[in-house]
Amino acid sequence: MLSKRIQSLSPSLTIAISTLAQELKAEGKDVISFSAGEPDFNTPQVIKDAGIAAITAGFTKYTAVPGIIELRETIAAKLKRDNALEYSPANIITSNGAKQSLFNLFQVALEEGDEVIIPAPYWVTYPELVKYSGATSIFIETEDIDNFKITAEKLKSAITPKTKMLILTTPSNPTGSLYSKEELSKLGEVLKGTDILVASDEMYEKLVYDAAFTAPASISDDMFQRTITINGLSKAVAMTGWRFGYLATPNKELISAMNKLQSQSTSNICSITQHAAIAGLDGSADADIEMMRQAFKKRRDLAVELFNESDKLSVNKPDGAFYLFVNIKKVSNDSMQFAKDLLSEKGVAVVPGLGFGTEGYFRFSFASDEETIREGIKRIRDFCEK
Repeated sequence: MLSKRIQSLSPSLTIAISTLAQELKAEGKDVISFSAGEPDFNTPQVIKDAGIAAITAGFTKYTAVPGIIELRETIAAKLKRDNALEYSPANIITSNGAKQSLFNLFQVALEEGDEVIIPAPYWVTYPELVKYSGATSIFIETEDIDNFKITAEKLKSAITPKTKMLILTTPSNPTGSLYSKEELSKLGEVLKGTDILVASDEMYEKLVYDAAFTAPASISDDMFQRTITINGLSKAVAMTGWRFGYLATPNKELISAMNKLQSQSTSNICSITQHAAIAGLDGSADADIEMMRQAFKKRRDLAVELFNESDKLSVNKPDGAFYLFVNIKKVSNDSMQFAKDLLSEKGVAVVPGLGFGTEGYFRFSFASDEETIREGIKRIRDFCEK
């Protein structure tokens, strides 16, 4: 009865693990979860106030599909201010989270026979959405020693006449790896003379610790023309439940097609969220963003130190996001079984590396208070020592 397309999809492993942990907690079990990709902070008050003001003013009607003009102008100003990128509001579309932005892009740009290059480890959703579009994922394996980043040489060897798109995530989920301007420039040189699109997922842009963030589209005019910039406010200002993402590209054909698709699916995103998002983008919440960034940096340093004190575990210190990709190869090469046993025996939920396309690791979210991080890592280390 079901379509082949939907039967080919796998449910999100990160959501599945988080849901199981919540269910065990509801049953009264002592469970600590490090599985969710969600800040533990509340949405900043200035953003909540903007949402409340929109409700009070009766801003509860349909809007233009890509979003109200004031919001798209604010996004354009943000991209110019923070990333040195010039987009007109007409080249920007807002969606129900960056996940829908990616879905829209893949549906209008990809078809059967196309290949999409995805560095591994990767966010669990990328290959599933590529598969749903009918295209094929081509994975480039990376390692700890390379800080889980692809090189120009690896990219060049993965390109074929069927290559339609490269997905870049900087900073990365699940590794927190951040591409430098020099590294991006080298990747851009490989792409020159091709028609390959670049989907640049920059969701963790504001959560960068020891290095500077560089937007791939800012590297050169060639990269600007081929890059689709995707971002949102879920991570930067803890607006996960508000569902706000946006996409920008100078490619008018792509924007027109995505507007058409969204007009026939979800139409505009929540009108209240749109007004609240302006406050998250125009600088009003910058102090809140910095507070969260500093807290995450402190937690990162603590978690890295505690994990690397173990002889059985190791982890690179990430430059961004709020994840550690922990190496468990001295303990197990079956990350799924490891995660199941860890949850069963120690009440700690982590996401198996298998879900991110790389075995022998697990993803640990340090979006928790320091006491919880200490207790959770203690349990993990005790489990591994056993």
